[in-house]
Amino acid sequence: GKLFRWPDLQHPAELKPLCECQSFGVADGPTVCCNPYHFSRLCGPESPPPPYSRLSPNDEQKPLDLSDSTLSYTETEATNSPNVTPGDFSDASTSPDAVKRSHWCNVAYWEHRTRVGRLYTVYEQSVSIFYDLPQGNGFCLGQLNLDNRSETVRRTRSKIGYGILLSKEPDGVWAYNRSEHPIFVNSPTLDIPNCRTLIVRKVMPGYSIKVFDYEKSCLLQHAAELDYADGPYDPNSVRISFAKGWGPCYSRQFITSCPCWLEILLSNNR
Repeated sequence: GKLFRWPDLQHPAELKPLCECQSFGVADGPTVCCNPYHFSRLCGPESPPPPYSRLSPNDEQKPLDLSDSTLSYTETEATNSPNVTPGDFSDASTSPDAVKRSHWCNVAYWEHRTRVGRLYTVYEQSVSIFYDLPQGNGFCLGQLNLDNRSETVRRTRSKIGYGILLSKEPDGVWAYNRSEHPIFVNSPTLDIPNCRTLIVRKVMPGYSIKVFDYEKSCLLQHAAELDYADGPYDPNSVRISFAKGWGPCYSRQFITSCPCWLEILLSNNR
């Protein structure tokens, strides 16, 4: 990985195998995959919050016990790093066997405040969500038509590229950024309970992040629901925007101001 993708890589703990690799989850198998494009880097905290913020880093925000320099990833590196290509990965989400099983999420694609296209139901353990991919299949956003798109939306759509790989794994739902531009993520299990400051995580190309934690979700749903009585709250919804961020650190305060974004509606059937 250090030789082919990430010169600043310092420790194997920074890497996560991708679920589509045949070696994924096989304990003590006869072979071990060493393809660097079958791995991603784990997304760590970008920087500590400002002194006046009520937020402070804690163990839950730091999945890696590594220095911040280890997790840095500049725009130059993102541009120069080769993308993971579809290769041997199979992104099918509607195979005959899959239809027999219950779905684990629905995906909605939005442009600003307008939902574009139908809900995409996911049955397989993973799904690719992309703009234009010559191989494999999944949820192709480039095929969704909408009249009178703004130039801002058109530019952002062109940056989606290979998009993301969304996977359901034993500990939760993971998103892998396959594009050449950052994605931005918010979910109930990324937020700090009882804190009014929205947490939006920036995920650079080649990085993975656990966008939804099943164990933490159970704890949150058992907490007092009165804490969320001040507005709509969906404990099973994940929001991901492409290329443009939102929240306290950005000019866009709401995700509905982002040109292109996804709503991941998780099923209670886990």
